[in-house]
Amino acid sequence: MQLNTLTIKQASSLLAKKEITSIGLTKACLKRIKEVDGKIKACLTVCKKEALVEANIADERRAKGETGELLGIPYLAKDNILTRGVRATAASKILENYIAPYDATIIKKLKQAGAVLLGKTNLDEFAHGASTENSAFGPTHNPWDLTRAPGGSSGGSAAAAAADMCIFALGTDTGGSTRYPASFCGVVGLKPTYGRSSRFGLIAMTSSTDVPGTLTKTVADAAIVLSAMAGVDKNDATTVKSPLPLFVKGGIKGLTIGLPKEYFVDGTDKGVTQAVEKAIEDFKKLGVKFKSVSLPHTKYVVPVYYIITPSEVSSNLGRFDGIKYGLSASPQPSSSKGEGVSDLMSIYTKSRGQGFGSEAKRRIMLGTYALSAGYYDAYYLQAQKVRTKIKQEMDKVLEEVDCLLTPTAPHAAFKIGEQIQDPLKMYLEDIFVAGASLAGLPAISIPGGFDNGLPVGLQLIGKRFDEATLFRVGHNYEQATGWHKKKVEI
Repeated sequence: MQLNTLTIKQASSLLAKKEITSIGLTKACLKRIKEVDGKIKACLTVCKKEALVEANIADERRAKGETGELLGIPYLAKDNILTRGVRATAASKILENYIAPYDATIIKKLKQAGAVLLGKTNLDEFAHGASTENSAFGPTHNPWDLTRAPGGSSGGSAAAAAADMCIFALGTDTGGSTRYPASFCGVVGLKPTYGRSSRFGLIAMTSSTDVPGTLTKTVADAAIVLSAMAGVDKNDATTVKSPLPLFVKGGIKGLTIGLPKEYFVDGTDKGVTQAVEKAIEDFKKLGVKFKSVSLPHTKYVVPVYYIITPSEVSSNLGRFDGIKYGLSASPQPSSSKGEGVSDLMSIYTKSRGQGFGSEAKRRIMLGTYALSAGYYDAYYLQAQKVRTKIKQEMDKVLEEVDCLLTPTAPHAAFKIGEQIQDPLKMYLEDIFVAGASLAGLPAISIPGGFDNGLPVGLQLIGKRFDEATLFRVGHNYEQATGWHKKKVEI
């Protein structure tokens, strides 16, 4: 038995029966990381010593009679989530040597549950991207085809989960950043409802859409991790007190799933379209009814997202000024006499110039322009008004159905370097996933087949705080098809 290939439920059951130990499970994952990460490059930091200490503590807790589905389960976390005493780089040179002084709330909750942190994963710098090519430390490779991108921005976490380098991984989702790489890597990517889990300790990108998410091997595992992370946090005023999303077993016969016609458009690859059509037939065999619905404001999702996102990015990244923390570039003398060494503006500009990558700079400039005097009303304010329309429209449609079904991405994984020189094309990758983020709705990407040997994802979008329905629908499809069981060979 290869312990690193287990799901949370499988590993937890074996741990409870004392058939395996957390130490053994953790060592198996660390061994796998050592074997394959040289090719995949999913990890930025591996905490071998610390992980073994945590695993030993978990085994001691079980020996004393303590139980818990995450007790002793090894995981990896995206490197824009703060982990006390461990590097938190956000894949940026400006934070290359930054050691987090405290744990993010979700990390603290997972520690309490007994989960074992193996290390930190690669991402697009500050989560700006959809391919994990924008990392200051180099791209992550898709384990299904090492010449292809894993998606982004949580590409390191998705690739690691797909390659069985961990039992589960954490990501963040701002406009599709767990769902999109989950689709490319053939795993389950969950974006919970905005406010379901605390954002405290996440290195902020777009505060009004950022949520912590999960990359898991099964839908049931996603439910387990979310239940541990969810809840109100006094450090995050956006968290909402709501019943926890219990994993609901049982069939889905009689449920109605909406098919938004705007998500089934020309430009989607034939292989993806065929996979979705096959999925619809599979759902019908399970007793699901389908209803055609319309979300006409979908055409505004990408332009609205790419006004609001750079605007909030330009504000959030203002804290990286070379003074408080992170890279600080000493100003160069303005003359041979050494004048200008205390020039504050030089510290700002040189620190940011050296520390930020091209995509971060691009978004800062776009956002600063959209928020500037004379343009705020025309761009940012107008985008927020349209965003409200998008939210209202999606909420109204979801009153008629139990959830929505769409493709997660318009195509399977593309070649590394194929689109990096075309930022606009990369922004359009968010076409199917950004809508749920703008509306604050829960959404999940589940494995839905293959196109020329590459995974294809299906997206389910649910009612606000109704992750339970997504889990139920996704789990039934997963069990009926078994796409999630196909393993990567590296």
